[in-house]
Amino acid sequence: MLSFRLRFKASLPQNLSKILKLFATRSNILETNSNESEQFRVLDLYPQTKVMQEKRKTRKTSIPPSRATNMPTDQDWPSVWPGARTFHPASVPLPLRQGYQEKGASPNKYANAELMKIPNFLHLTPPAIQRHCEALKQFCTKWPTVLENEEICSKHFPIEIISSDYCYSSPTIRDPLARIVNLQVKLSSLYLDTHAKDKLLRLLGNKYNPETDIITITADRCPLRKQNLEYAWYLLMAVYHESWRVESWEAEKSIADMEYFDWDTSQSRTSLVTLYTWPIPPTDYDYEIIPHATEYKIAVSDLINNGEDQYSVNKYKEAVKNLLNLKCDNKE
Repeated sequence: MLSFRLRFKASLPQNLSKILKLFATRSNILETNSNESEQFRVLDLYPQTKVMQEKRKTRKTSIPPSRATNMPTDQDWPSVWPGARTFHPASVPLPLRQGYQEKGASPNKYANAELMKIPNFLHLTPPAIQRHCEALKQFCTKWPTVLENEEICSKHFPIEIISSDYCYSSPTIRDPLARIVNLQVKLSSLYLDTHAKDKLLRLLGNKYNPETDIITITADRCPLRKQNLEYAWYLLMAVYHESWRVESWEAEKSIADMEYFDWDTSQSRTSLVTLYTWPIPPTDYDYEIIPHATEYKIAVSDLINNGEDQYSVNKYKEAVKNLLNLKCDNKE
C-alpha cells in the first residue's frame, strides 16, 4: 500500500503538465479564431517586400553649381558664345531680368521664356566684331586717298541707297518694313539740258526737293529688298531716258503753249540785246556782255513763273534800276 502511493505521487506531475499544455493550446486557438472573426482581412495581390521598398527609395544626387558662377571676368567671351543661339542662363554671367510681375522685381534669367523667345546679340560683342573685321581685311581694299571729304564722295558717288533693318519679338525676324528701299540722287549730278530737266521734274512731281536738289525714289511694292532696289534703279533709268525723248508735237508748241517762261527764247532777250547795241543792229544775241543782264533774267523769270508778290516785284525793280544804271536817292 505504501509503495503504490509513492508511485502515484511520482507520476502525477507529468500527467498534470500534459493536461495544462492541452488546455493552453486550445485556449490559444480559440483566441486566434475570435480575433480573426472580428478583423477584416485585406487581399494583397502585390505584397511589398523589403527588396522592392529599397529600390523605390529616391537617390540623392549632388547638383553642381551653375557654370555662370564659375566664369572668370577675363574669359574669352567669343569662344563661349561664338554665334547666334537661343539664350541660355547657365552660359551668361549677367544678372539679366525680363518680363513683368505684379509684385516685386522682374523674373530672373532662369526659366525665363521672355529671354529665350527673342533674338539676342550676345555674339556681336566688340571683341567678336574686331575678330571678324581682322578676318575680312584680306578681302578688302584700302579706302581711296582721293576721297577726303563728303563733297568729293558725293561727286564721284552721287547715288545714295537707304534701307532699314528691324529686330523685334516675333516668330520670324523678317520685318515687312525692311523691304522698303529709298534711292536718292542729286539733280545737278545728272546730265540734262533745259528740255530734259523740265520734263524730268514734271515726271517726278513731289519726288524732287528743290531746297536740297535731291530726287528720292521709294520702292516698296516687291516682297524682297533686292527686288525693290532693282525696281528703283529701273524707275530712275526710265524717267531719265524719257526726259530726253522729244515728241513730234513738242516742236509745234508756241510761246503761249509753254508750261513755263523761258527768257532765253523770249522777246525780252531780243529787246534787251537790241537796246544795248542800238543804233547798230546785233549780229548775235549774247547777253553775257551786258552788265546786270543775268540779274535781270532771273528777276523776270521768277516774276512770271512763281507769281507776282512784293518780293518778286521789288527784285524786278532793283534789277531794272541796275540794268539801266538808275540810282534814286531816297530823300525824306
